[in-house]
Amino acid sequence: MPKKLDLDPVTVRKARSLARKAGKPIVNLARQHTTVSVERAVLRLAGLTGADTEGIPWVNRLADTVRADVGLEHGLALPVWDALLRGEAEDLAVLAQKAASGSVTFRMPEGRDAVRARSAARKVAAAGLKRIDRRRRERDRLIKRHGDPEQRPWIYLIVATGDIYEDIPQAQAAAREGADIIAVIRSTGQSLLDYVPEGATREGFAGTYATQENFRLMRAALDESSKELGRYVRLTNYASGLCMPEIATLAGLERLDMMLNDSMYGILFRDINPIRTFVDQRFSRQIHARAGIIINTGEDNYLTTADAVEAAHTVTVSQLLNEYFAKEAGLEDWQLGLGHAFEINPDLPDSFRLELAHAMLARQLFPKAPLKWMPPTRHMTGDVFRGYLLDGFFNLVGAMTGQGILLVGMMTEAVVTPWISDRDLALQNVRYVLGAAGNLHEDFRPEPNGFIAQRARQVLGESVELLERIVDDGLLDAIGDGTFGLMKRPQDAGRGLDGVARKSAGYYNPATELLEEGL
Repeated sequence: MPKKLDLDPVTVRKARSLARKAGKPIVNLARQHTTVSVERAVLRLAGLTGADTEGIPWVNRLADTVRADVGLEHGLALPVWDALLRGEAEDLAVLAQKAASGSVTFRMPEGRDAVRARSAARKVAAAGLKRIDRRRRERDRLIKRHGDPEQRPWIYLIVATGDIYEDIPQAQAAAREGADIIAVIRSTGQSLLDYVPEGATREGFAGTYATQENFRLMRAALDESSKELGRYVRLTNYASGLCMPEIATLAGLERLDMMLNDSMYGILFRDINPIRTFVDQRFSRQIHARAGIIINTGEDNYLTTADAVEAAHTVTVSQLLNEYFAKEAGLEDWQLGLGHAFEINPDLPDSFRLELAHAMLARQLFPKAPLKWMPPTRHMTGDVFRGYLLDGFFNLVGAMTGQGILLVGMMTEAVVTPWISDRDLALQNVRYVLGAAGNLHEDFRPEPNGFIAQRARQVLGESVELLERIVDDGLLDAIGDGTFGLMKRPQDAGRGLDGVARKSAGYYNPATELLEEGL
């Protein structure tokens, strides 16, 4: 796309350099630590599934027992595969059951036993990654067979009733009405569960639980829709919260196409410990990179708590940090669904021009990324006619600025959970705007020194100033001071802190080793 804003290339390079300086200590911190969810993800990659009669997954039961016996700082792989090689159980499932009943004791193997355990764990983890590789190749074949949607941005629609068997027909109906991406929003509070529920679920509040079986069911249903419609319909879910690495692994195994995965969302909006989040997001993004999954980041959430004009530069800073963390973990530009949102108070003079400026700035800073453009929520009042008009303006900005992923706005936002009829009307709004103005970005050029261009340069300049302060103070301190979304989250507090361990000299994780080797 031609550069439409007169952004100083030196300033842009400086912004990226500062983001790298701010992010590098966090990457080093992530490399030095592990979490219970990272370790459980290794067990899931090895094929351990199922739960006990109380609904607690076997991966949790096994991980908890190993941790109680030898600690978390060494990783789970060596003690678990050492136990298998010693004949404590014939497979992981039986080992987990014995661990839960207290009939097996784990140790840290040494010498030849450690070498054998390391080799066995690596072999099983490699087989799990090969399953993810096969699902990625399967996606490529289906896209080649059915084709991608002709238009951009892709139309992204949320479906979530709480009942996966109700979600499926609604998702298929939405695809028939023009949705390119179906997002199954997660049940409220799941991000705070330190385990991933098992099986198909039929209850959930304001969403449906993210489980491997629910992933499988919805993926199969949308594959049917892809065949029927002659275009590949993508599936999205949420890899955030306390089980980010595990859910990312399950998504790769079940061929999801996009996952909500933000480097700071869990910290800011779910009060999850910052170190826990940064460790988990790095591993999960390595899995996403391997699986060919597009991540969606959550900068739009900042503007639900902070003013969208005053805090615009914090969105840009977060986008730059998310870009750095993502690329360090192996993600490519086409996988970076960086978030931003249409959340300026519509009563503010020139609100539409400000929205254009912010959207154009994001588009020019990340020209190869499929940016995810989010609809108005904060200033939706319950007046459905006003809301429908606001959503139309939001869709128009998306068309004018060449966004990659456009989340469908609902005129009943803040009134009810949308009905199928609400979604149908919302999709009609999107189809009309994209049909009438979908290529407007080819013609639209703001005045080089006009309001829009000057606003974009102002936000970029404020972003550089904030990044300079973050580099000086440290990102963890900046988060603790409430820099993003007005949320103050200190590094020594928050949910999940007890699930973090600093790696020992003998730590071993076969999945991390293989992912970083690219094997």
